[in-house]
Amino acid sequence: MKLYDKKQISQKPLLFDNRALFLLLVPIVVEQLLNSFMGMVDTMMVSTVGSEAISAVSLVDSFNNLVIQVFSAMAAGAAIICSQYLGSGNAQETNKAARQVVLTVTVISTVVMLICLLGGERLLRLIFGEVEEEVMKDCLVYFLITVVSYPFLALFSVGTALFRAGGNSSFPMKVSIYANLLNIAGNVVLIYGFKWSVGGAALATLISRVFSMIVVFAALRKPRQVIVIRDYLRFRPDMPLIWKIMAIGIPSGIENGMFQFGKLAIQSTVSTMGTAAIAAQAMASILEGLNGICGIGIGIGLMTVVGQCIGAGRYEEAKYYIVKLTKAAWVSIVISCLVVFAITKPVTWLAGMEAASAKLCFEMVTAITIVKPFAWVGSFIISYGLRAAGDVQFSMIVSTVTMWCCRVVLCIFLVKVYQFGPMAVWIGMFADWTARSVIFTGRFLSGKWLPVGREA
Repeated sequence: MKLYDKKQISQKPLLFDNRALFLLLVPIVVEQLLNSFMGMVDTMMVSTVGSEAISAVSLVDSFNNLVIQVFSAMAAGAAIICSQYLGSGNAQETNKAARQVVLTVTVISTVVMLICLLGGERLLRLIFGEVEEEVMKDCLVYFLITVVSYPFLALFSVGTALFRAGGNSSFPMKVSIYANLLNIAGNVVLIYGFKWSVGGAALATLISRVFSMIVVFAALRKPRQVIVIRDYLRFRPDMPLIWKIMAIGIPSGIENGMFQFGKLAIQSTVSTMGTAAIAAQAMASILEGLNGICGIGIGIGLMTVVGQCIGAGRYEEAKYYIVKLTKAAWVSIVISCLVVFAITKPVTWLAGMEAASAKLCFEMVTAITIVKPFAWVGSFIISYGLRAAGDVQFSMIVSTVTMWCCRVVLCIFLVKVYQFGPMAVWIGMFADWTARSVIFTGRFLSGKWLPVGREA
């Protein structure tokens, strides 16, 4: 079966040659790697304060991550819309869309912040139920401070998405590096110097997010940028354009939010299996996230590439890049899986895991190393390309259904009926990846994901 028309593609110069792809993708991958590493360092620093502190941070971050996923989805919507306008050569509409995205995200993130601030402890008890009083005190402090950072985090996510939409991924990478270093320095000063415990950790996070947003938006004001945003007081809502942006952002937000709810449901199932299983599952999840970072970075870059191709009406070229970058992602996943597999035993030893937990973790990572290269790439990378073409509703429906039916229901069924251990989590995840891979590959081959295909 012909994946794309090579003859048609060869008639014009490619929008992104190999050098342009390299310059776009590598900074994104590096940024993802550094953010993951810095996140681990941040968690380790907070853990030195005490068990109540790390418990509080872990609980609040489970909610914060849900909100972050929604903001990330809106940023993805911004990147897709602006990439398509850039591909069509319409710089004026690109900047207009960018302004509407900034206005919309500012309003939504501010409303979310105010609701959380007003909800306070009542909201935390509604989400987490009854927890120890010392943990709840720390939760409330960490929650109220990090909630203030929501608008800054949301705008930073949008700002970096706009830079990537314009093909500049190196600048967001540099800002993320400085922000992470500032966060760690803030932790050192506020946690160890001022002894502010979780309050210090939260304040360091807030400061780094404010810094990131200011730097990104200061850069977006410069006329030489591909996308320029200025004159904020002159912004006026353009509802038709806002609805167009939300038509992409809302389905992506629902999809990301459902994944977070699914993770919480699975986590509650694992929590009944004992400390050895909990520790093994936690470490296996960290390692699985690590071996997928390069693939996710390629997928994020793919949205810019495909979005510009769709905007330029170069549909065969969009197909070409999805195939090309899916292959690149597969190679990166194979290599990263093998590297993570090689370091699993040393990592479990350095982490001081008990023998039973370490053995169980190694078994799970072995299964991940075998299955992930065959199932993960088709389930995620192709869907990035489909979303960039505007096929977001299909992606949302498929991802939500397979996640709940495979990851959650199958996992709980194996645990409750057949008394499986934490390996049930990964069996469910493998089934989810496989189902998504088959469905998204079929969708790609059908051509129905293209604008002309959806209109037919």
